[in-house]
Amino acid sequence: MRWALVKVCLAVTAMVVIAFAVPLGIVIREMAGDRAFSDAERQAATIGPTLSITTDRAELTRAVLSTEPGGRGHLAIHLPTTAGPLDIGTGRAAPEAVEAVRKAGRASVAEVVGGFALLQPTALGTGEIAVVEVHVPEGEVAHGVATAWLMLAGVGVALILGSVAVADRLGVRMVRPAQHLAGAAQELGEGKLSARVPEEGPTELRSAAVAFNSMADQVVQLLANERELAADLSHRLRTPLTVLRLNAASLGEGPAAEQTRAAVRQLEHEVDTIIRTARQQRPQTQGPPGEAGCDASEVIRERMGFWSALAEDEGREMRVAGVGRTARVPVARPELAAALDALLGNVFRHTPVGTAFAVDVHHSGDAVIVLVSDAGPGIADPEAALARGGSGRDGAGGAVGSTGLGLDIVRRVAESTGGDLRIGRSVLGGTEIRIWIGLHGGGPERDRRGHGRRVGRRVGRWRRRAPRATAGPLH
Repeated sequence: MRWALVKVCLAVTAMVVIAFAVPLGIVIREMAGDRAFSDAERQAATIGPTLSITTDRAELTRAVLSTEPGGRGHLAIHLPTTAGPLDIGTGRAAPEAVEAVRKAGRASVAEVVGGFALLQPTALGTGEIAVVEVHVPEGEVAHGVATAWLMLAGVGVALILGSVAVADRLGVRMVRPAQHLAGAAQELGEGKLSARVPEEGPTELRSAAVAFNSMADQVVQLLANERELAADLSHRLRTPLTVLRLNAASLGEGPAAEQTRAAVRQLEHEVDTIIRTARQQRPQTQGPPGEAGCDASEVIRERMGFWSALAEDEGREMRVAGVGRTARVPVARPELAAALDALLGNVFRHTPVGTAFAVDVHHSGDAVIVLVSDAGPGIADPEAALARGGSGRDGAGGAVGSTGLGLDIVRRVAESTGGDLRIGRSVLGGTEIRIWIGLHGGGPERDRRGHGRRVGRRVGRWRRRAPRATAGPLH
């Protein structure tokens, strides 16, 4: 916008300067010529009184030489005589031009070598007409024109430069607030909720800044309300959790009882974490991969061990493969564990008792792929299942009654590393949830659509060259 304003102002000012400077330059040249010929007429008039008194050649010669143009050889008198025209002084005009002026009786200008000749008719005492010739050099006709044109050009250039400077300052006044608005919008999009825009610039941009600041304040308030609501709802869970913990303590000894008490303890820990996080004023962001990373194989072994008791009670065959090799991923351990628990919990909730399931880990050059498969009925509408809070079907089984948040948790974990989440058919006959975890990050600002196509092509190539590996039941 800034350079556009400068260009427009430059073009308009240049056209105005040309429109005024060119006619003015022509007028100056005409005025210089009129001034030169007016001086010549005045000089010709000085010899008129002498011609009215005498026509003596010697007297007229002295009179001619006594004048300033006559002394320079620029004045001549053409007298009519019975013997023919008599020329006194240095004449340059052609005889035909002199005779034409004598007959016409009015002054005329004729072009001669080196300039122009003013021919002025003057009446003699005898009643005849003499012609006084004054030579006007070409330099005198254009005297001062070049200087005037240079001054006009300088004024025009100064006007153009001044207009460009004014347009640039005006452009800065308009562009700078727009840049501040764009920068604040980018900062707000990156999660910097304190980003605000100074209310400056033109009226429209000030109004936009006021609207943006109001919107940012509203976003902060909405986030604060959401955190308070999450904290309040989580706090309400403590009462039923206390009852559940007391009931679990009375179950006695045994693997199932210990597993139940461990689940209650973990649930209490998660609720406390939600409350602490929601009460914080600043949103929690995932740290750098080097700080928030974990071993995906270790987390999968731990969580599969946690779910193995329930799988044994329900008669489900459970297989895990690819966890013997370390697989470092840029995901915090609690987040990866929560994502796995969401998928495995969906298997138990939404597939019939006795349905087998498996977890496979595969290593790619730039990613770690986790496959959670089951032998259930599958998901009829994968796109609806990936819709946050509106799927009606969640997890591997696809049963009605889900909040639709489980797969969203997994998807956000994958996309935080530049990966994605896919739903397909497994070799067991049911649903396969494929989690692509990028090892080099990328964040949500990457092009999701283009990235998804690249991921799909990479997964397809990997599936063709890397067959599924499985292991026996984990108990």
